[in-house]
Amino acid sequence: IFDQFMKMTFYGQFVAGEDHNDIKPLIQKNHSFGVGSVLDYSVEEDISQEEAERKEMEYENSITLLNKRKYQVHKQFSDRRGGVTGARTYFYADEAKCDQHMETFIKCIKASGGSSMDGFSAIKMTALGRPQFLLQLSEVLVKWRRFFTFLASQQGKDGLEALEQRLELTQLQEFMTKLGANGDFYGWFTGRKEDSTGCIDMLDWNSLIDDRTKISDLLVVPNVELGKLEPLLGKFTVEEEQQMKRMLQRVDVLAKHALESGVRLMVDAEQTYFQPAISRLTLEMQRTYNREKPVIFNTYQCYLKEAYDNVTMDVELSRREGWHFAAKLVRGAYMYQERERAKEIGYEDPINPDYESTNRMYHRCLDYVLDEIALNRKANVMVASHNEDTVKHTLTRMNELGLIPTENKVYFGQLLGMCDQISFPLGQAGFPVYKYVPYGPVNEVMPYLSRRAQENRGFMKGAQKERELLWKELKRRLASGELLYKPVY
Repeated sequence: IFDQFMKMTFYGQFVAGEDHNDIKPLIQKNHSFGVGSVLDYSVEEDISQEEAERKEMEYENSITLLNKRKYQVHKQFSDRRGGVTGARTYFYADEAKCDQHMETFIKCIKASGGSSMDGFSAIKMTALGRPQFLLQLSEVLVKWRRFFTFLASQQGKDGLEALEQRLELTQLQEFMTKLGANGDFYGWFTGRKEDSTGCIDMLDWNSLIDDRTKISDLLVVPNVELGKLEPLLGKFTVEEEQQMKRMLQRVDVLAKHALESGVRLMVDAEQTYFQPAISRLTLEMQRTYNREKPVIFNTYQCYLKEAYDNVTMDVELSRREGWHFAAKLVRGAYMYQERERAKEIGYEDPINPDYESTNRMYHRCLDYVLDEIALNRKANVMVASHNEDTVKHTLTRMNELGLIPTENKVYFGQLLGMCDQISFPLGQAGFPVYKYVPYGPVNEVMPYLSRRAQENRGFMKGAQKERELLWKELKRRLASGELLYKPVY
């Protein structure tokens, strides 16, 4: 009885069905209105807060590479569901459990491929490996990037945009030698670049990590407490390297299935202390699978202060290496948790100060990618937003730049059961628009749905507007005698 009640109410509004057969009618119905699907198998373990904390802390590694508190496991935040209403959460059990998650994602990819010719499937990286590894890798990547920023400030380049900061190699070599480094930085960079200008930027600097096995003497960073240089990756164990390989192998399997099924793979964004590693692993997949067409989509959270830097650097890397940049732009789902964690643990709040600054960041990132699409048809973006102003802004910019909907370079995305007054008119007008379609058994989707019920007030205002529009349409149909509507698509 409970399951039936849920299907007639809350579950029926926000979830498409229990399995891939159950969801087909809804997907086909939406498709008839020109609306595609991003399939998301939203099953989540229903465990207590104590159990969530135990699972997260159990695998805490005693090795920390930075002593930066942001990238360590903290007991009060080890239940990663706290303060998060719009995203499902995975807790690490063991490698076998990660393989099970991978199999679930494969079924989701196949369901997406079997339901339509142009579908997406969503995956979460924390389901495919040990989260503590992602913490450590994120720490390494952030530390390396901050060292570049520090070196740039030593050369008087602070205050510039990330991609505008360039290090003069002769000065870099002198400074590193003075700090006690033995590596030949000047020789490595000039040897790599035939058209070397004697300067390097952040992307050149990051390329050192790609070749980390050959040039360990170059991967050094200052230890502020000890006042000397130390190896960046010196404390990565063989087991941690294996964990990285296993995680990459799982993502690789999913990417191959997506390619075979004609499905695009959307890697969801997660908390900021995981995100540098998630983006890095996604980037590795894009380098391999986005050569001919966009298959792997990365997600950029525009409520982050560093969102624009992240987008511009990845676009520039795709230009240099010749692959298709593919992004989903979202505002972000972890704001309250991120703010509370930063305050409690004592690091800088990574989130923009208010909603307006997040809006400006979203439009700034979006405009940059749209300009890139106009210049180089290899870039692609999904505008995942319920904000009508953002959708109108996108349509205006597309018109200004001569971007035609049928090129399938700019997509729109909204959640199932929400903002239909945006999705369906876009679909009817011929724009590529998608619903994020969660599915799964009622009892297993309940933990996810119970938090969705706590969505912020902005969505409740949207629901009020939808009710008003529905009443208006119902009155129009009664007055015109056109009770049933058949889509023309």
